[in-house]
Amino acid sequence: MSHMHTAFPEGSPQARRAGRIAQLQPIEYPADLPVVARRAELAEAIANHPVVIVCGETGSGKTTQLPKICLAIGRGVAGMIAHTQPRRVAARSVASRIAQELKTELGGAVGYKIRFNDKVSEHTCIKLMTDGILLAEMQGDPLLKKYDAIILDEAHERSLNIDFLLGYFRQLLPQRPDLKIIITSATLDAERFSAHFGGAPVLQVSGRSYPVEVRYRPLQQNEEGDTEDVPEAVAAALDELSMGGLRGDVLVFLPGEREIRETAEALRKHHPPGRARVEILPLFSRLSAAEQDRVFKPASGMRRVVLATNVAETSLTVPNIGYVIDSGLARVNRYSIRQKVEQLHVEKIARAAASQRAGRCGRVMAGVCVRLYDEADFEARAPFTDAEIFRVSLATVILRMAALKLGEVEQFPFIEPPGSRSISDGYQLLAELGAMDEQRVLTPVGRELARLPLDPKVARLLLAGRQYQRLTEILIIASALSLQDPRERPQERREAADAAHQRFNDERSDFLAYLKLW
Repeated sequence: MSHMHTAFPEGSPQARRAGRIAQLQPIEYPADLPVVARRAELAEAIANHPVVIVCGETGSGKTTQLPKICLAIGRGVAGMIAHTQPRRVAARSVASRIAQELKTELGGAVGYKIRFNDKVSEHTCIKLMTDGILLAEMQGDPLLKKYDAIILDEAHERSLNIDFLLGYFRQLLPQRPDLKIIITSATLDAERFSAHFGGAPVLQVSGRSYPVEVRYRPLQQNEEGDTEDVPEAVAAALDELSMGGLRGDVLVFLPGEREIRETAEALRKHHPPGRARVEILPLFSRLSAAEQDRVFKPASGMRRVVLATNVAETSLTVPNIGYVIDSGLARVNRYSIRQKVEQLHVEKIARAAASQRAGRCGRVMAGVCVRLYDEADFEARAPFTDAEIFRVSLATVILRMAALKLGEVEQFPFIEPPGSRSISDGYQLLAELGAMDEQRVLTPVGRELARLPLDPKVARLLLAGRQYQRLTEILIIASALSLQDPRERPQERREAADAAHQRFNDERSDFLAYLKLW
C-alpha cells in the first residue's frame, strides 16, 4: 500500500513522524493471525468510514495488527495513532510487541504512556495508553488534535472510561471529520456499538482456531462432608488433567491476588520443587513489570501453571496455553446506594466472560477448559457482565463530566444511560462534599476534586487536610483508605516478611502501624 504524504513544514511534528515512518522496514504481518487475512478489507473500511467496529475473539491479532494497518494507509503522520487499553499491564506489553514487530525501539515510532510512566517522543506514530490517560488528555485538548486515528481496544469491557469515550467520540466526530475511530470488542456486543454510531460497519474476524472441550468439575465434598476450597480444587483438577498427559501450559483463572497466593502455596506443597517440573507463575496487575514479563517468556522444559486474575481474560494473550481451569469467579466493585459505600465482592462471572476464558486455551492447540462449577450453574448466569457505570457511585462520573465540560449526565450520549436514582444519589453526594451548588454548577472545591484521580470522598479529605494545615496526617489516612494493604507477603517467604514488617507493628493499634509504615 502506498504512503500518501502531503508536504509538511520541516521540523514540524508531522514531518518528524513522516521521516520516522519512512525509516521503518516494510511492514510485515504474521501470516497466522485471522486479522491479517482480512487486512485489505479492514484497510478499506477504515479509509471509507469515520467509525469501524472490529469484532474478534481474543487472540485474533486485532490489538497488534490494527495499528500497523492504520500506518500502512497513511495514518500516524498528521497526528499520532492513539491505541487505548483498559489496563496498564496491557498498554506496556502491547507497545513492546508492536515495536518488536515493526523492528523499531520502544519509545521511538511506538511509545506508551501510563500513569507514572511516559515513553513517547516527538517521533512517536503509535501511542499506546490506558483509556484513563486519553480521558485526562481531553481536558487540555478537547478536540484531540494530536491524533488522527483512535483505536479503542477491548470496548466490551465497558469500563467507565470506555463508556465516556464512546459518548465523547459521538459528540466529537462532527467537529473532527478527518478523525478515524476503530472500536474493537471480543464478544458479540458489537451491534450496540454500531447503533450508537449510526450504523457503523462491523467486521467479524474469527479468532479461535482450535476446538475447546469444556469439562464441568464442581467443588467436591470429602468424607467428613467438607467442601473442598478453590486451591484444593485447582490442584485436583491439575492432577486429573496430567493423567491424560499434558500438552502445553495451564492457565488458571482466580478472582484476586489473595486467592492467587493461596493457590500458589497449595500447588507448591503439591508439587515440591525438584521432583515435579512445574513452574508456578502468578499474574495480576500489582506485580512488578519484571515478574509480569516472566509469563510471556516460555520456560525451558518446565510445565508452566499461570495463576491469573481476569487481566488474562481479554487484554493479554498468554502464549502456549493448552488448558484452562476456571474458578468461575471474579472480584467486582459494586456501589450500594443504600449504604453509600463501594465494596469489592467476589462474584460469579457472566457467561460471556466464561466463554472468553475457555477460548484462551484454543489458540495454539485443541484445548481443555475445566470449570470448577456445574453446567446448571453456568446456564443460570447472566449473559453479559454489567457495565461499570451501573456498579459505581455516579458522583465520580458527574464530577468528571462537569470538569470535562461534557454537559449534564442526563443529556450525555451514553451507550446505556444510568438510572435516575443513581444520578440523584451522585448529585446529592457532591452537594454534601461542597463540590456542586444548588444549580448543579461546580464550585471551586469541585474543580479541585475533579483534578485528583481519586474517589471524591477521599479527595475531599485531602483538601480539608490542606485547609486545616494537617495535610501530612490526612495523606496517611487517605492513602490507607484508597488502596489494599501495601505490605507484601510472598508465599514462599511469609515468615521473613512478617519479621520485616514487625518493626512497624504497634501493640496499641493497627492504625499506628500504618503511621510508622508511612
